[in-house]
Amino acid sequence: MKESIAKFLSSKSEQIAELSGNYPDSKSLKIDFTELERYDSKITDKLMDEPDDTIAIFNQLLREIAEVYDKRKKPPEKIENPTLYTRFFNLPKEGGYSIPVRDINSDYIDKLIAVDGIVNKISDVLPKVSVGAFICNNPNCKQIMMEPQNKRFIQSPLKCSNCGKHDFRFDIDRSVFIDTQKLEIQESLELLKGGEQARRIEIWCEEDLTNIVTAGDKITVTGVLRLKPPKRGSFEGSAVYYKFIEANHIEPIEREFEEIEITKKEEKQIKKLASDPGIYDMVIDSIAPGIYGYREVKEAIALQLFGGRVGKKMPDGTSIRSDMHILLIGDPGVAKSRILQYVDQIAPKSLYVTGKGATGAGLTATAERDEFEEGAWTLKAGALVLAGGGIAAIDEFDKMDKEDRSAMHEAMEQQTISVAKAGIVAKFKANTSVLAASNPKFGRFDTYKPLGEQFDIPPTLLSRFDLIFPIRDVLDKELDRKIAEHMLKIHKTEKEVKELEPPVPAELFRKYIAYSRLHMRPILTDDAAEKLKEYYIKLRSIGKGSTAAATPRQLEALVRLSEASAKIRLSDSVTISDAERAIRLTDFVLKEIAYDESTGVFDIDRVVTEYPKSIRDKIRVVEDIVRELVGENEKGEALLGDILTKAEEKELDRFEAERMLNELKKKGEIYEPRTGRYKITEM
Repeated sequence: MKESIAKFLSSKSEQIAELSGNYPDSKSLKIDFTELERYDSKITDKLMDEPDDTIAIFNQLLREIAEVYDKRKKPPEKIENPTLYTRFFNLPKEGGYSIPVRDINSDYIDKLIAVDGIVNKISDVLPKVSVGAFICNNPNCKQIMMEPQNKRFIQSPLKCSNCGKHDFRFDIDRSVFIDTQKLEIQESLELLKGGEQARRIEIWCEEDLTNIVTAGDKITVTGVLRLKPPKRGSFEGSAVYYKFIEANHIEPIEREFEEIEITKKEEKQIKKLASDPGIYDMVIDSIAPGIYGYREVKEAIALQLFGGRVGKKMPDGTSIRSDMHILLIGDPGVAKSRILQYVDQIAPKSLYVTGKGATGAGLTATAERDEFEEGAWTLKAGALVLAGGGIAAIDEFDKMDKEDRSAMHEAMEQQTISVAKAGIVAKFKANTSVLAASNPKFGRFDTYKPLGEQFDIPPTLLSRFDLIFPIRDVLDKELDRKIAEHMLKIHKTEKEVKELEPPVPAELFRKYIAYSRLHMRPILTDDAAEKLKEYYIKLRSIGKGSTAAATPRQLEALVRLSEASAKIRLSDSVTISDAERAIRLTDFVLKEIAYDESTGVFDIDRVVTEYPKSIRDKIRVVEDIVRELVGENEKGEALLGDILTKAEEKELDRFEAERMLNELKKKGEIYEPRTGRYKITEM
């Protein structure tokens, strides 16, 4: 066996020479498991069953073959037994080599396995004793013994090699330390069905495997399954041990949804569905079929599930967001939560959270003290990081604390999460679509008030949603009859229950979405681009004065919607019909949320700023009146009666004028030292 391993390593002379030249920056020789298996399957069998002994042979032979020199000395001197490692990767998915996290059990103890998962927790890099120096406490001896440390707790020598006593003092200065780091990975969300809880396992990394991943990364770990004894004290004598993987190799995974198995037969079904002229109706009708109506909402969610073209970058390297964000705001009892729960069930990768049950740290990332590192800080990824490439469904969005919502600004637009907590500075990827549901601030929706006034969500966060749907509980006798009939079908005969079944079965629909997101990268055609440009220019020209009916952010949203439309039919190009679908949905939303009754025009400021254009104009009029009256008054005051009279002359009623005065006071532009007397705030 040793001779066969030596021959294999000798065939890697170029890689070993390169490794020697880069030492100590590089300490590992990477070996492809499948290549080794083709060379000699007996070696790989031994490696799987007895990894400790086999890897030790590989490491020892590598150190003997590699000629590493200490370049600091003149002339350079050869280093005897340099710190070198062999790392094994590319274990086959079949044959019991690659194990899902939930299937790792006692059968694999001390075996070499591979496991995929998302890093959801990462500790600081800490020093670990590799070889401990122990000094004999016998005054007449003082023998120094170097003891290798392979256990969780420091093990002293059994007895002194000189005097035979067993009383030692640990010497930190003479001991050899290596870097160590602990990760926690959880199984991929696309593997979960329904309300399954993601399983987790600890990964222990050493030397050059430390500091190579961050929370939120998807990785494949090759390593040996170990048992961790209970902590000393609290569980002394317990028969229950905890499992972890001692990492031998870590490799990042870039692809999304690779865990969802799509057979050749299912691929044919998917392509057949995509070629059906009625595919859009089938997809829309497959979303929450138990809920009557809401066709535009369901169409928007369908586009969100498929997403825009992934991987687009600006010339300077900045990524362009491909994921869409949708907000549903409406009266209680209009099935918003049911829609979110359905999306959580059908999306290939999703997380469902509620506003009261989610904190900013829980959604983004947090730093917490790690119990097994005696208070060291670790980073833990939140929902928006773990659902990367999928959908985060956030119910009761308005019930979140303001501080927690503010943590989402960066995640929703830049699709990154920057953390600077407990001395740890890091940046995570958060390429996640957000589907949020919210209630109006005062219970029910008021058609005539600006949207921003009706629920407590900052305009800066609102502007990050591509589409915002107000859902009203309208009193309509005919509509109520249809909704009741639809809802009661599920309580009737089996035949009527079948009428509620989706046109595309749920499992096939999940795979259809995953297949499209994995393979489709549609390109915008010239005709579609021209159509979107004309619509955008038309929107911009609708406003009056400084009113903006749309912003460049809306144009980017139109492109994403168009690309998603093309992905639904598995097309490589975005056509005029896709652009028209995006325009129709955007038009529908703008008419619902951005139409200003007082001016009769679209005003996106009703949503994305604190005040719509019409209110800003009134505030400016009242502010000018106050400034004019303050300048004319010897005491520098403006009386309330004079302000209201002047406002009426400018066709502003008294009630509106008083309201604008309160807004100016709230902004700090004016103040009221005495009742009915106003002064300008001096900056």
